Amino acid sequence: MVIEKMESNEELEKLIDEELERYETKNGVVYNHTPFSFFAKENDEIIGAITGFTCYSEVYIDELVVMENHRGKNIGTQLINTVEEYYKKYGFNNMNLCTNEFQAPRFYEKLGFELEFVRKNKNNPKLNKYFYVKFFDENKQE
Repeated sequence: MVIEKMESNEELEKLIDEELERYETKNGVVYNHTPFSFFAKENDEIIGAITGFTCYSEVYIDELVVMENHRGKNIGTQLINTVEEYYKKYGFNNMNLCTNEFQAPRFYEKLGFELEFVRKNKNNPKLNKYFYVKFFDENKQE
């Protein structure tokens, strides 16, 4: 056996997705891995964007960015709310995300995300990772 590193490869990703889907189906669950992107525009200029994917019954936020000269205008909040409203009507259970200490932990808490745990970075506390979840209202977990 030989193990090699490769850059992102669509053919390999497709093979992996197909095998995961077969395995999940065999076990009675729906894999449902689907990437998404939403963006905010003003005067034909993109001023913010959010990306992620759905998997099983959850929504995962990968990236949220608001262009520097448009921050403080609730654009990030509107993007998060748009994703939540879009996916909860399709029966998804919750949204998940991870952010670093230097980024936006308090922002996500303000939006109702619950801190699940923190992974400390022993070399640089700015890189402590905060893992959050937000359950959709009708599926609130106690």
